[in-house]
Amino acid sequence: MVSTNASYSAITRDLDLSLKRVEKQPFVQRETEYYLKAIEKVKTIDEFVSDSRLFSYAMKAHGLEDMTYAKAFMVKVLEGGVEDDDSFANTLSDTRYREFAETFNFARHGETATVFTRAQQGTVDNYMRQTLEEDAGATNEAVRLALYFERKAPEITDMYEILADTALAKVVRTTLGLPDSFALLDIDKQVEFLGSKIDIEDFKEPEALAKLITRFTSMWDVQNQTSSGVANVSILFSQPAEFGISTDLLLTMQQLKA
Repeated sequence: MVSTNASYSAITRDLDLSLKRVEKQPFVQRETEYYLKAIEKVKTIDEFVSDSRLFSYAMKAHGLEDMTYAKAFMVKVLEGGVEDDDSFANTLSDTRYREFAETFNFARHGETATVFTRAQQGTVDNYMRQTLEEDAGATNEAVRLALYFERKAPEITDMYEILADTALAKVVRTTLGLPDSFALLDIDKQVEFLGSKIDIEDFKEPEALAKLITRFTSMWDVQNQTSSGVANVSILFSQPAEFGISTDLLLTMQQLKA
């Protein structure tokens, strides 16, 4: 069996080429062509969410595919925008919603919200990356975790963001050899311990980040010698991050943001 690190390296060695392979998939081509033609015609939030094909593409591009059904929830995210610190998107601990509201910023730009690069080609680029990660996960979920962590890690500003995201937290726990039961500890104790082991600033340094991911992939292969171990982690990506953590943890994080 090919090691996780070898599979990950095969994708990232020439990431542009890997993304081009995704771009050439017939289904991806069709959906992308439709999206680019349709998005520039959208003027309102209602038009955006009512086009299921268009909306689904945008949601997947932002890692929110499993929340596509929650249109009323997403309308609230979009209506509030990101300007006000107390807007709905800004009060959610999952930063993906804030990023979505920033990309499709109807609250700020109104009818011109979809003409910007971020809403058009930027979203397409995100969709390609999301699809690449999903395809990798179909063979080895740890490769998807590694790709996801590589993409998200440089943006992390504190340990609470890691703990709020089940996938990021899984990578960190695996890297440090911590059991899943570590997530049951008091949130502040988790943060204190992780802070003693990991410097978040290292995530912004390519070499340091690469070493951490190499350690993760190695630890994963040691801990998951059977296929069942790989399959079980798929739940990390089958639902939004909030669903993977306790209500108490969410409340704690919300209080910290207040």
